[in-house]
Amino acid sequence: MKKRYLQVIIAAFLLCSLFLIGCSNSNNTSGDSKDSKKNIEPAKTQPLAKKDGKDVTISVADNFISMDPHDTNDTLSYSAQKTMLEGLVGFDKDMKVIPVLAESFTASDDAKEFTFKLRKGIKFHDGTPFNAEAVKANIDRLANPDNNLKRHSLFALVKETEAVDEFTVKVVLSEPFGAMINNFAHPAAMMLSPKALETYGKEVSQHPVGTGPFKFAEWDHSDHLKVVKNEDYWKKGYPKVDSITFKPTPENGARVAMLQTGEADFIYPVPTEQAESLNGKDGIVVENNQSIVVRYLSMNTLKKPYSDPRVRQAINYAINKEAFVKVVMNGFATPLDSVIAPNVQFYSKQEQYKFNIEKAKELLKEAGYADGFNAKLWGSNNTQTGKGMEFIQQQLAQVGIKVEIVPMESGTMADKIWSVEDPNKAEIELYYGGWSPSTGDADWGVRPLLGGKDAFPPKSYNTAYYNNDEVNQAIKDALATADLEKRNAAYEKVQALIWKDAPWAFLSVDDTMAGKKNYLEGIYLLPDGALSTENIEIKQ
Repeated sequence: MKKRYLQVIIAAFLLCSLFLIGCSNSNNTSGDSKDSKKNIEPAKTQPLAKKDGKDVTISVADNFISMDPHDTNDTLSYSAQKTMLEGLVGFDKDMKVIPVLAESFTASDDAKEFTFKLRKGIKFHDGTPFNAEAVKANIDRLANPDNNLKRHSLFALVKETEAVDEFTVKVVLSEPFGAMINNFAHPAAMMLSPKALETYGKEVSQHPVGTGPFKFAEWDHSDHLKVVKNEDYWKKGYPKVDSITFKPTPENGARVAMLQTGEADFIYPVPTEQAESLNGKDGIVVENNQSIVVRYLSMNTLKKPYSDPRVRQAINYAINKEAFVKVVMNGFATPLDSVIAPNVQFYSKQEQYKFNIEKAKELLKEAGYADGFNAKLWGSNNTQTGKGMEFIQQQLAQVGIKVEIVPMESGTMADKIWSVEDPNKAEIELYYGGWSPSTGDADWGVRPLLGGKDAFPPKSYNTAYYNNDEVNQAIKDALATADLEKRNAAYEKVQALIWKDAPWAFLSVDDTMAGKKNYLEGIYLLPDGALSTENIEIKQ
């Protein structure tokens, strides 16, 4: 179980990268204005770019790994899967849970039983009926630890899945878990044809069969993945294009060139440094929107001097978040004002630690570190992360904190963080990271990162080794009920307590960045970075 859970955590670990060089600000205070935040203005009216036919090409930054949603860790693979597969529930543009293959759903007051009423008349692409037995086959597969699926951890609490009748499914948990409906909305819970599961076994990752608007056509791992229109899709009138071909294009310049020449109709991500120059030219529209990916600097609260909350608060005051957004993120981000991003369910805004060098020095003096101290900062060894760490190094130097940057290859980093069994022997001091709570719920944005001893490495990702009994109890309270008001109240308390304790320096929330030809509509990136193509169409 531990190893499987770590796979989820390591996947999130790979999100930890940032851009550009660090800087400092000679001013003692900052009003944390929004001047550093960039928003791409809608492109001025330009003629529709020319497009023949109804076949769409999407250029992406990396290769796909798997087409089995139950055994997938990366958001990019999910983007392709979502053209073909659907879940009982899903997310709208704002990461709110909506019905999909289920018409409706209910949860028991104790958050242990979840009942789904299914839509009728739906078939998988291979003709297999979509019904309660099909749902049971999928959930049972996810819940079985012997299957060694990467997303088992999201469904490890499932005790039993019951087909109540042909179109009613009840899922019973072994203990209360108020965030479970969001786990069902996660793409990990998308449905595969039971016939395909039986026919292909683990190789279903190469032969996905779902209920979605597009059907799997071909996958050349070195070149492209293609899906074609499902003529029998249950939503009448959809899809509105004939095919989608995904082209992995790791090199930024090549990806941009494909959009400019029309070889690609849609690309993501768009390099931030080219976003403004691309927008409004060659029939191109660039769109940026706030994501749910947060950037932070964790501090090992078991180690001196970070065991003193005054030191942690001082570090927050010493880092100019507006400058971080402008210089490191090229303006395409927003200063973080809670532990989770605004688009995450149960977000509660906090009063920011505004850039204030004198306040930082005052707190350090009170804590007995008037002359500062030496610190080690861990992070990945890629250029983007290195530049982000340089920014932090320069900022903290202003208050006498001498930061040694320690870049590491991802495997080495994972070993040094997750091989530690005794928290008191953990070498980690400062850690520069990022996290996307892909369930869209505060639970997955807080518990793996700051959920007390149960989240300490190697179990989970609490690199701050943060443990606050009040926070732990409030997290338990939030998960012990399906009542939204009670959950909201509990998470408000959680966020306020963590913000005051400051186990992190709270940095920013990323933007999603995508570019498209102006004849495309109905295609967009969700706040977690996954692509939605269900409503894609071409304006002629």
